[in-house]
Amino acid sequence: MSELTSPRPAFRAATEEAPALRALLIVLTAALLALLVGAPLAVVFGEALRDGLPAALASLGTHDARAAIRLTLTIAAISVPLNAVFGLAAAWAVTKFDFPGKALLVTLIDLPFSVSPVVAGLCIVLTFGANSALGGWLVAAGHPVVFALPGIVIATLFVTFPFVARELIPVMVEQGRAEEEAALTLGASGWRVLWTVTLPNVRWALLYGVLLSNARAMGEFGAVAVVSGKIRGQTATMPITIEMLYNEYLSVAAFSLAALLSLLALVTLLLKTVLERHHADQLSRNRRH
Repeated sequence: MSELTSPRPAFRAATEEAPALRALLIVLTAALLALLVGAPLAVVFGEALRDGLPAALASLGTHDARAAIRLTLTIAAISVPLNAVFGLAAAWAVTKFDFPGKALLVTLIDLPFSVSPVVAGLCIVLTFGANSALGGWLVAAGHPVVFALPGIVIATLFVTFPFVARELIPVMVEQGRAEEEAALTLGASGWRVLWTVTLPNVRWALLYGVLLSNARAMGEFGAVAVVSGKIRGQTATMPITIEMLYNEYLSVAAFSLAALLSLLALVTLLLKTVLERHHADQLSRNRRH
């Protein structure tokens, strides 16, 4: 009887932290972000504008800077759509089919996360370099890969490949296969199922992956530095040109280009935040209806 009348122990919910602890965690997080993100960005923009805005704009108007910007945007314009297609195909294969070697495929998708970009660049050089059989044949045919645009695109594709697939796989796993199978039983073709069922369900995850892939494509340094040869005005992307200018003590030019690259990254993250908010609002409206 004593067991029945004894008071039940009081449990505190895990989210009911003390106000002081909550404030401490917020302050520590804000301080860490300010130290690791805010301070470097402030230094970049401060150094870029050290001699005034006209000097910064003039440094961005030089031949080498314009060539680097054009090359970086070209690489992103090529690699990001290809990664969207490859990532969608990989996520579709992993989530919609069961086949031997499926775990191996998932591991290969994650491989660029664990392999150093420099190692990836070296592998591309060994495979497509002029001293290899394939690379020598391509050079003789007038289509070099290493120290040219194709090599930079291949290196960028490698390091950015997981972003789209990794955004899509959890969403496709959660949605399952029921809707696609129902559409197929009603007579829809595979392409019609893709365009009318699958893509509308995963469009937000696809956009997130594309934005993240674009940010990484524009900022990639390690793999691109190995395969590009760092030819000024030809194969030097924005990150490589920034390093070259900084090593030559052209601080204003280097930081101006770095500020432009940072702005492009911030715009990408802003678009991602807007999409996430729009997606959350749409989900809340759907739940209310």
